[in-house]
Amino acid sequence: MWNELGISGGTAIVILIALYFVIKWAVKNGIKEAYSAITGKKTYEDVRNEKELGFELEDK
Repeated sequence: MWNELGISGGTAIVILIALYFVIKWAVKNGIKEAYSAITGKKTYEDVRNEKELGFELEDK
């Protein structure tokens, strides 16, 4: 099937791995956004990142 499209096996594997990480990133961000919208709270990861970057916390 891949040969009909002009894609070798190695290239197909690289594309599938990249697609996996893109979908994983999108699902993770979607879940974090939904959590924030439903509960009105920030996730632990967002709070930690704000502390590392030096932002003021609004939800104290």
